[in-house]
Amino acid sequence: MTKVIPQQQTTAAYAAQAAISFALALGAMVVGVAYLPVDAWVRAFLAVGLLYVVTATFTLAKVVRDRQEEGQVTSRVDQARLDKLLAEHDPFKVEGI
Repeated sequence: MTKVIPQQQTTAAYAAQAAISFALALGAMVVGVAYLPVDAWVRAFLAVGLLYVVTATFTLAKVVRDRQEEGQVTSRVDQARLDKLLAEHDPFKVEGI
């Protein structure tokens, strides 16, 4: 039997904290790259690298979320099948009579 894990909902405060934290970290990196005392091509290289890391992070987060949701759907389908079998099963039914 599969164990059904209740889905936890994130609070608005947690979502806001995550968004603010991301914005501050990204802003600090952008300012750091912009004011780095190096040539423009080095700054551009670092900016493109930062952009790549940010987009790769969003992609990875989406993949992890999709896999988790897929696992939950599979778990719910398995649970529904088990519930149906248990509902249809009559332990007092005698076969062949």
